[in-house]
Amino acid sequence: MAGKTSSHRAALERQNAAIMAVFERAGFDQIAPDIIQPADIFLERSGEDIRARTFVFNDPAGNELCLRPDLTVPACRYHLSHTKTPEAETKYCYLGPAFRFPDELLSPQEFTQAGLEWFGDKADIAAEARVIKLAVSALEAAGLTGLKVSLGDLGLFNALLDDMPMPERWRRRLRHQFWRPQAFRNLLETFAKPARTIRSSISGNIDALEGQDAVAETSWMLADQKLNLVTLRSVEDIAARLHEKLADRSEQPLAETMVVAIESYLKVSGALTEISSQLKAISKTPRFLGAIDKFEQRIAALEDQGLNPRRFHFSADFGRELEYYTGLVFQIDVEARNAPLSVAGGGRYDRLLQDLGAVISIPAVGCAIHTDRLLAVMS
Repeated sequence: MAGKTSSHRAALERQNAAIMAVFERAGFDQIAPDIIQPADIFLERSGEDIRARTFVFNDPAGNELCLRPDLTVPACRYHLSHTKTPEAETKYCYLGPAFRFPDELLSPQEFTQAGLEWFGDKADIAAEARVIKLAVSALEAAGLTGLKVSLGDLGLFNALLDDMPMPERWRRRLRHQFWRPQAFRNLLETFAKPARTIRSSISGNIDALEGQDAVAETSWMLADQKLNLVTLRSVEDIAARLHEKLADRSEQPLAETMVVAIESYLKVSGALTEISSQLKAISKTPRFLGAIDKFEQRIAALEDQGLNPRRFHFSADFGRELEYYTGLVFQIDVEARNAPLSVAGGGRYDRLLQDLGAVISIPAVGCAIHTDRLLAVMS
């Protein structure tokens, strides 16, 4: 934060103190997660934008480390290392630096992030509404007005896919590419008209691999075709991907009705309170209707928190830049220089703690505020 004037630092400290007071009054205990983190956690579980902007380096033993690009994963690691019962309901808040290579105005290499994480919440919908309320309250306590809240819901998207008859690997790949619109569109088109020929450097010999052991077929490929490993994927990962390509050739294409339903869902957009009717027109399958019911319960929970969901915007294709989210995602913007600028965001990430070593899946929801950006837009 070099180069900041004393008056700017004082203003930032006052603002951050107001934000943290909101979180602490709500029962969140302040923690200070480690700044240096294992790099693989972020490189594997973060979105492409974060991966490309993370400061990565090696320690003397050759282990790959990084400066934390955000504080959610460090907070999860803190929780797992500091509690004997990770599944117990626990509330944390934090304030500290994060580090990313800059890519836009108001995004320095080092910036301050304030946030909260709620682990093991007992009522998911109520907890989500409470987190959004606390994010809004913290921004208002810092002096911000004219907020625009945007939401998405990966739970709806996942439920829509779960009700469709398709190979599980296709669902997994569609979910993985949700964050990449063009790649998602290309993949959906591929599943609608599965190719009988795999277009790759080994396409001429792919039939010879069918029926072979995963490691054996890959070893044969590397040895006989003189192919070089140009990624960090293991031989086993490459073999598994080849098996998927082989299996895809014998699958029936996605029905046109399924493709239309997915495309229609991704076009859903509008005021939060006007979305349910659009969703019900897409599909009336059991899991999707159940997800719509949770969606409507969330609207009621937001109203219980004193918020006005009629002013919130929903977009089905909206997603945060971090790929570990599993359900609700939200972002809070403010107009700045005639364009909206994100100052806060968050969502639900129920699989992340287990991915980081927890024995069981632990519900989790949280939010983060970019405090330097917040002060800049208010100035």
